[in-house]
Amino acid sequence: MRKTNDIDECIVRALSGDARRSYADIGVEVGRSAPAVKRRVDKLCAEGAILGFTIRTDPNSASRQTEGIIELYCHRNTTPEMIRRGISNHPEVVSASTVTGDADALVHVAVSGTRHFEQVLQRIADEPFVERTKSSLIQSALIRRISADSLMD
Repeated sequence: MRKTNDIDECIVRALSGDARRSYADIGVEVGRSAPAVKRRVDKLCAEGAILGFTIRTDPNSASRQTEGIIELYCHRNTTPEMIRRGISNHPEVVSASTVTGDADALVHVAVSGTRHFEQVLQRIADEPFVERTKSSLIQSALIRRISADSLMD
């Protein structure tokens, strides 16, 4: 895979902030035409630098007012890619990360209530790579810093 350049990084940052931005709008920002931006995005996708496009939902919306953290403890030889593939099938997953310490990964979910949380927890626990889970419901979100710049770090 080739190393991305400054223009590619600006395009990725723009799409990370709003994946629905038009190529023309991004082109104005990076000093390129809309077709040139599209070619770069297509190339970044083909090379695997961009893995896909998604949306971020507001966990405080009426349908997702309950949040939780699920610690995953996985079977030996479970790779981060296996975890990513398995939990990406659950639309309630807001984010997931591998971590140091006893757990193998932390999964942040947003659900409609405790019953829904139990259902999601069970579905995730049923993934073939999961040995066991430990979960916590979030009481209050004290700080949230989600921005295009923080996604690039």
